[in-house]
Amino acid sequence: MDRTFHPRSRRIAPLVALAAASALLAAGCSSGSGGKKAEESGNGAAAGKANTPRMTVALVTHQAPGDTFWDIVRKGAEAAAAKDNIKLVYSADPNAGGQANFVQNAIDQKVDGIAITLAKPDAMKDVVGKATSAGIPVVGLNSGLSDWKKLGLTEFFGQDETVAGEALGKKLNAEGAKKAVCVVQEQGNIGLTQRCDGVKKTFGGTTENLYVNGTDMPSVKSTITAKLKQDPAIDYVVTLGAPYALTSVQSVADAGSKAKIATFDLNKDLTGAINKGTIQFAVDQQPYLQGYLAIDSLWLYKNNGNYSGGGEQPVLTGPAFVDKSNVDAVAKFAANGTR
Repeated sequence: MDRTFHPRSRRIAPLVALAAASALLAAGCSSGSGGKKAEESGNGAAAGKANTPRMTVALVTHQAPGDTFWDIVRKGAEAAAAKDNIKLVYSADPNAGGQANFVQNAIDQKVDGIAITLAKPDAMKDVVGKATSAGIPVVGLNSGLSDWKKLGLTEFFGQDETVAGEALGKKLNAEGAKKAVCVVQEQGNIGLTQRCDGVKKTFGGTTENLYVNGTDMPSVKSTITAKLKQDPAIDYVVTLGAPYALTSVQSVADAGSKAKIATFDLNKDLTGAINKGTIQFAVDQQPYLQGYLAIDSLWLYKNNGNYSGGGEQPVLTGPAFVDKSNVDAVAKFAANGTR
């Protein structure tokens, strides 16, 4: 696998070309609310809508209330559902037990397919086994690249979080950073752990993890502020999501720190911050594409027996750097809530 990284490129492209992707036909989609536990979606028309029999697909994620990253994932899923004549049922719970319950509900409802995230794969193992035993195809997205095959999923769409972390660590070296703090908003989330571990592996300076309560932004802000005041040698704050990067901008100011900020993941406010220079760069994994491909893959599997990656390899949607050199190219899409 070619893992060459091109941080200065003006092209916004994933690290590895997608193994398979259906054409993104013009699609109508509605903005999702990050805090809703379960909601049916997929309303709206799309050009080239499938005339295949109506399917029901459950999308179950570990979204925390207010985390807008998942609104982008959901928009992609809704676009695919609208095109493919799919009734999409979206459910989310940051607690792995709650997430497993939603999967069990989907099994009980005899859905045609399930798309899940595996932030805590051990907690999902049994219920995924029940789904596959019931003959329901299950695909993974976003979290779980190391575990999707072991759990019996047919396909996976996301980025290699370790590779993404390693790339960010190398970028910090190029920026001349000496001491970084990696802000983890959810303990036990394997993908977040892999990101920070990847940074530590390649970064030539020193780094440590700072754990915060990602569901309480005032607490996130005060914890980062306190850390920066305690250790003025920190010259880079690395966050694992766009909302935490934007909050870190306030923390840096409150602490009177000279630390710079880098992050994983994008939203429209973050692209503006990169333009202003208050955030240096972001690592983009294309969440819209993850949602779209996961749902579309279940339609392709049911109607044409297709496996993306042959059922053996994941489809990688990232990582790629977004910085001042190329942020304008993605800002217009971020403004639409799709990047």
